[in-house]
Amino acid sequence: MRIIETEAYTFDELNDTAKERARQWWREGSFDYEWWDAVYEDAVAIAKILGIDINTKDRNWVNTSTGKSGTVKETCIYFSGFSSQGDGACFEGYYSYSKGWKKKLKAYAPTDKALFDIGEDLQAAQRTAQWSAHASCKNVGHYCHSGCMEVGVDWEEGANKEGEAYEMVSIIKQCMRDFADWIYKQLEAEYDYRNEDEQVDETILANEYEFTEEGVMI
Repeated sequence: MRIIETEAYTFDELNDTAKERARQWWREGSFDYEWWDAVYEDAVAIAKILGIDINTKDRNWVNTSTGKSGTVKETCIYFSGFSSQGDGACFEGYYSYSKGWKKKLKAYAPTDKALFDIGEDLQAAQRTAQWSAHASCKNVGHYCHSGCMEVGVDWEEGANKEGEAYEMVSIIKQCMRDFADWIYKQLEAEYDYRNEDEQVDETILANEYEFTEEGVMI
């Protein structure tokens, strides 16, 4: 056995090249937890306003240290990202008309035009269906983008003309996919934010990591 001594540096003490190496180390291992939880929570709340109930499912967990196990509720939003063709997000859930959605959305997200556009389109479609249209959404295939969502639309009465019914169904399907795309954009924005140098530096400093002079974590 031999003892090797090495000098330890705080992040602030590193030169620019070493700092960038330290940042890269952090980025490579920093997303092994559910960093998207806040985005999911926000998406579920907004979906509810628009009339979409996003499903949950039970997920089993086991603590290997204590041997304890149990189940937790997992939100049925799925995504892959963020730099490959085919990346995106989708969800599983059920949609029906949400009375008073516009007032609620103005209170929750007053400046998000994309969400208001979805709401307006859904309202127009529901007007055709005399407010009775509903839809179910589920993920199919091996990918997670909005195009992989299977959206089934039904209604009790309303669109008596075949052309009107077809347009109403098409609008609702597109709205569900537009909302999935909106979720993906929020996930991408959160991911990019967490990868910004300023945020990475702050996290490294807060955790008081130490490095070699070259920026290798000790």
